[in-house]
Amino acid sequence: MAKPLKKLVSCVILDLDDGVVSEVLKGFLAKYGKQWDGREAQRIVGKTPLEAAAAVVEEYGLPCGKEEFLAELHPVFYAQLCNIKPLPGASRLLKHLSGHGVPMALASNSPRGSIESKISYHQGWKDYFSAIVGGDEVTAGKPSPEIFLEAAKRLNREPSSCLVIEDSMPGVTAGKAAGMEVVAVPSVPKQAHLYTSADEVINSLLDLQPEKWGLPPFQDWIEGTLPTEPWYISGPVIKGFGRGSKVLGIPTANLSPKGHSSLLSEHPSGVYFGWAGLSTRGVYKMVMSIGWNPYFNNAEKTIEPWLLHEFTEDFYGEELRLVIVGYLRPEVNFPSLESLIAKIHEDKRIAERALDLPLYSKHKDDPYLSSSLHSESNHS
Repeated sequence: MAKPLKKLVSCVILDLDDGVVSEVLKGFLAKYGKQWDGREAQRIVGKTPLEAAAAVVEEYGLPCGKEEFLAELHPVFYAQLCNIKPLPGASRLLKHLSGHGVPMALASNSPRGSIESKISYHQGWKDYFSAIVGGDEVTAGKPSPEIFLEAAKRLNREPSSCLVIEDSMPGVTAGKAAGMEVVAVPSVPKQAHLYTSADEVINSLLDLQPEKWGLPPFQDWIEGTLPTEPWYISGPVIKGFGRGSKVLGIPTANLSPKGHSSLLSEHPSGVYFGWAGLSTRGVYKMVMSIGWNPYFNNAEKTIEPWLLHEFTEDFYGEELRLVIVGYLRPEVNFPSLESLIAKIHEDKRIAERALDLPLYSKHKDDPYLSSSLHSESNHS
């Protein structure tokens, strides 16, 4: 739960660093016969490039110095900048704040040139920011507050009237040291408990409620649902954990996360809804969870759709195609199994009702749902 609103803010400072570092490291470490598994992500998030390189060189025992590693990495990293996808919900947030005239600054430990290259690939983003501060423009990067204090100065605002939105621990520490309000959006899964110094911790930018900070509220929620650009996923139905039917009384038709890792990283964990197609049976309403299911503490991100229809038999192995059209809520942990089950049934009621709205019902006829010949790549 968020602490009660402490003060109103008049501007927003963000750091929108993203997953490109992991992608580059993955390919790069393979050269040394090492495998990047993402677990070290927490050690490099929010660090300056040299600190991040030092952490990786040490962690993997690479046969090179940190400067050498960084020099090799830089050209690869810059070549990948055009492939960066914005954080889920970032474009929506920037458009919203900009449309209401809320001044924004971008403050990152990355060098200024790297930040400007990154945002140049996102149409219109450069115009959203009244100020950009890079790690090479201050004497000390985060967790020092200097970057944020400089951003406030360039926005001509008092630090206490700034809201910082950060995905890293060094960034949260820096924002609080600067005397600002801080919302943390942890970039590494299952680490929310480490961010206790933030004023609020949210699962993704989709869950930000600007009105808590005296900023204009989003107006795009419809009957408890947030419309999203449709996205598509398919695969054979697999046996899940055996808890859907037995423990919860909710028979989910699970998909394997294998082969879907980039799609899963683009969409925050949480509860979504849409339409499900089974090639031999038809198209059904569907509500689904993506994530670690905090109550059961899954070891890996799972995809657990619940088809809102009474089936008389199992359909393991059948091809299931999903069109996801909206977002309901973040994953949360529940104090009891009863409260988890009650919430899932509430999700079902909201999704069932919403899918009758023309905005969502039109997707029932998407050819992707009924064509087993359709290739997923057409819809990624």
